[in-house]
Amino acid sequence: MSRQSIPYWHVDAFAGQPFAGNQAAVVVFEDSYPDDAVLLAIAEENQFAETAFLLRDASGEADWELRWFTPAMEIRLCGHATLASGHVLLERDRGEQVTFRTRKAGILKVSRDGKGYALALPAIPTEPGEWPEAVELLGATPREVWLNPDRYGVYLFDSADEVLALDPDLRGLKALGDDQFICTAPGKDTDVVSRVFVPGGGVDEDSFTGSAHAVLTPFWTRRLGRDSFTAFQASQRGGHATCTLAKDPSGDRAVLGGDCVTVVEGRFYLEG
Repeated sequence: MSRQSIPYWHVDAFAGQPFAGNQAAVVVFEDSYPDDAVLLAIAEENQFAETAFLLRDASGEADWELRWFTPAMEIRLCGHATLASGHVLLERDRGEQVTFRTRKAGILKVSRDGKGYALALPAIPTEPGEWPEAVELLGATPREVWLNPDRYGVYLFDSADEVLALDPDLRGLKALGDDQFICTAPGKDTDVVSRVFVPGGGVDEDSFTGSAHAVLTPFWTRRLGRDSFTAFQASQRGGHATCTLAKDPSGDRAVLGGDCVTVVEGRFYLEG
């Protein structure tokens, strides 16, 4: 039986110092991905919100192929683990930008931006809607509800204090599916504050959610009347970003600016 040694990084994304922002594992394969069951087992072993799996892209569309797994499932889009992947590759290869081909989110890009990075994600629109079952489980009544059919919901509150005080029924929210419940309000020290609950995806409360800010970017720029704002996700660890809505012929982009810190670098071993 052979033993495979795989490069591994543990990165705190959207953080300027260790033990803040959102933790991501970054695992780089050389030749091919193992079976999906193995990828899920690695993500379960890591127990981070997401593990990013990278493979050199053979299609010519991007530099790398990228997939993301929570401890429970493969997901459609993950911002913080993409930023962490960009950080790892740009530091390792001394590059200025790197592109990723994903299965359901198109081509994503991470670029150097001063001392940090800029992550370009598809801007995700929402429309006014109703979901009384979800509202009842949040523990407080938002002023507005905005929904996207791809399992994103924005719950707008009047104040940051209301968002900070939320104590949702996570078990009940989990039963509704793997939706993101994005609770937001005007911020205190930043323009916008949020908390994000994804219990159906295996993450009760996320530390910092890049995909949620791809939703919040068009939502808040329209309300604020400008194309950028500062954001704080008020989880236990906390995470900061700048959010800019960029017009693109292929579709609007949410450009998230933030820092990353490598906490662990080592090897992941697989028997097989």
